[in-house]
Amino acid sequence: MGSQDVLAVIGGSGLYEIPGLTDVKATRVETPYGPPSDEVVEGRLGETRLLFLPRHGRGHRIAPHRIDSRANVCALKKLGATHLVSVSAVGSMKEGIAPGDFVIVDQFIDLTKGRTSTFFDNGIVAHVGFADPVCGDLSSALAGAAERTGARVHRGGTYVCIEGPQFSTRAESRLYRTWGVSVIGMTAMPEAKLAREAELPYALLALSTDYDCWHEAEADVSLEAVLKVLGENVARARRTVGELVAALPDPSTSHATGALSAALVTSRERIPPEALARLDWLVAKYIPSV
Repeated sequence: MGSQDVLAVIGGSGLYEIPGLTDVKATRVETPYGPPSDEVVEGRLGETRLLFLPRHGRGHRIAPHRIDSRANVCALKKLGATHLVSVSAVGSMKEGIAPGDFVIVDQFIDLTKGRTSTFFDNGIVAHVGFADPVCGDLSSALAGAAERTGARVHRGGTYVCIEGPQFSTRAESRLYRTWGVSVIGMTAMPEAKLAREAELPYALLALSTDYDCWHEAEADVSLEAVLKVLGENVARARRTVGELVAALPDPSTSHATGALSAALVTSRERIPPEALARLDWLVAKYIPSV
């Protein structure tokens, strides 16, 4: 861990209520994609600067398919984030992952439909590697932090991301189970893809709240049940973040760092000035504007 580490967390608005957090302030950030979901709450815990962004906005007013993940990731990167941790409520797709358990996700299946999943959609083409979509070192540190809070933690698992905002049909839920997925949710994509393009080491802490609708002996997923379990886990998630700041890995060793170095394929002379201006916050070190 270095004194220049800046841990960004995207999740519920209660996550920034961490004991010992000092110098707390809210910051509005403008991005080329519009405003992020809400103000970014900044604070400091020891030597580490923390950034918190409520994914759905305060009051949970933004539906999963309406979240502007480009604005969210861009805002955190512009504020100096060196690591990005996502905290997300999910349904369990395995008997062994009980409501209340934590899963440190390491793979994704993206079933979203209408979401912009890249910063490079006009004027500049880039193809980043995404075979291993999370940072292994940050995920390991996150798992250890969660375990130190007493949580039951599953290291590794595949997250299937659906469009929402409706929950799955029973037929869909049973199909996803045959794929061997661990959890199901609506928000990890395109967030994880954009984090990779932004060269941010990324890890996801999934909070299991229910068994979706596949389990014959358990009640089908409902918002009431999700919120009840999630409320019980928020305090432990906050403690996990508090534990993690003392164990952040060196971001320079992550495969996210430098992800764009061999990914930008558009010839410099073919890049429109407006595209370069829009992406200057991200590509300036690879494609100088002058």
